[in-house]
Amino acid sequence: MTVTRSDILALLAEIEAPFGGGTLADRAGEDGVSVAGGRVMVSLAIHGADAIRWEPVRKSAQESLQDLDGVTTVMVTLTAERAPASAPVASGGSAQARAAAAPASPRGIPALANVRRIVAVASGKGGVGKSTTACNLALGLAAMGLKVGVLDADIYGPSMPKLFALKGQPRIAEGRTLVPLDAYGVKVMSIGFVVDTERAMIWRGPMVASAITQMLRDVAWGDLDVLVVDMPPGTGDAQLTLAQNTPLSGAVIVSTPQDLSLIDARRGIAMFRDVGVPLLGVVENMSYFICDECGKRHHIFAHGGARAEAEKLGVPFLGEVPLDPVVRERSDAGMPVTVTAPDEPAAKAYRDIARQVALALGLGKGGR
Repeated sequence: MTVTRSDILALLAEIEAPFGGGTLADRAGEDGVSVAGGRVMVSLAIHGADAIRWEPVRKSAQESLQDLDGVTTVMVTLTAERAPASAPVASGGSAQARAAAAPASPRGIPALANVRRIVAVASGKGGVGKSTTACNLALGLAAMGLKVGVLDADIYGPSMPKLFALKGQPRIAEGRTLVPLDAYGVKVMSIGFVVDTERAMIWRGPMVASAITQMLRDVAWGDLDVLVVDMPPGTGDAQLTLAQNTPLSGAVIVSTPQDLSLIDARRGIAMFRDVGVPLLGVVENMSYFICDECGKRHHIFAHGGARAEAEKLGVPFLGEVPLDPVVRERSDAGMPVTVTAPDEPAAKAYRDIARQVALALGLGKGGR
């Protein structure tokens, strides 16, 4: 049996929304239900002040939907489209001010109880190689003997299914949690396993932030030394939510050398500093290109900008990753260069970056 959007809405219409306000179908609205095959995504609009009280309702709705014929995986998220009336939030202001004004959320997430370190890989803009860096950083850490997981939180453009050549859907474990898929010894969870990646994700910021929180909470991560989180590009709700709701051990900023990318990287560094997340360092991606014919280095996107910016801002510089067709070819094939072409210059650069990150996290030499 194939489940449809109408089936989902019909079930939600049978569940009364707490605290007044009709049914859960009313809370989902026209844009709050996505169905792709047996994969179901539901977003329930609530008032931000009610988030904690709504959590049992969210969990119950997710369990009810999971029991529908034709449903394979379900993710139900809560989205607060406005701040509590007693604490209005201006549209401008610093990230620190917006973080302080946001509803407080408990940091105790049982699914993360045995995760020792959580690292966000972020960029101020898209197209700088953030996801490829996150993938190879995770594999570099795993090569040191560490237990590693990757959360693909780039809601608008999930890349980890392709980078790790993973297909299919996570199975449901006891407690209705999702079991991450495994590739190259790394646990991987992506929104791309749950929603139809061919469809545009037309989600507002609060919906993105809620989905990221759910992927942290409802995944059976188990025992990990490091969880690498591939963040959406930019500096907004997603980054603030992760910083507020998750005990981040640090952030890695990815940039290319040219000024336009560095401007955005600077904003990312400022945002993480505003919310008190340690900066583990800056990576300069696409730093140079080595010509196959002459062996000469060509600085296509300029060179050294990220290093200079890191020094200027007092942030560690983690290294330069070359612009290499091998990285692109192997990434597209789901064969990350760090493990499938370990002698390539880019692979060596990623492993060196991983060693520096491990040392910064107190996990150097693969120690525990």
